[in-house]
Amino acid sequence: MSITIRPLEAGDRAAWEPLFQGYLTFYESSLPGDVIDETWARLMSDDPQFHVGLCAVDAQTGELVGIAHVLFHSSTWSKTHYCYLEDLFVSPDVRAKGIGRQLIDAVYAEADARECTRTYWATQEFNYRARGLYDQVATKSPFLQYRR
Repeated sequence: MSITIRPLEAGDRAAWEPLFQGYLTFYESSLPGDVIDETWARLMSDDPQFHVGLCAVDAQTGELVGIAHVLFHSSTWSKTHYCYLEDLFVSPDVRAKGIGRQLIDAVYAEADARECTRTYWATQEFNYRARGLYDQVATKSPFLQYRR
């Protein structure tokens, strides 16, 4: 399977949404339609300090098979920016083919182009398949996440 990684484009909405819904379903979550609409609008924004959407495309069929949503932000710990990989999802029928790694590599390239000094993300502890990949491409942080 030959994969191309590229930025999401306005015409990708119909193919992107099922992947984003699959991501939400995996994490046993759901979002109202207006939040999904706002997420898409943010991904389509030209603001370089906001969200960037990437997609993995099957080069043979043109089908979107994976997505990555990235947020760039400044930090109180650095003069540079950080890169937060907020969402990463690969269609279940094409997993374990290196597509997740290609998406992460593309995220790293985006972060490097913006001279980010940190790229980071979170996942649930039980997400063992993804964690197997993450252990190969990054260092696990000792921090726990707290929420309100």
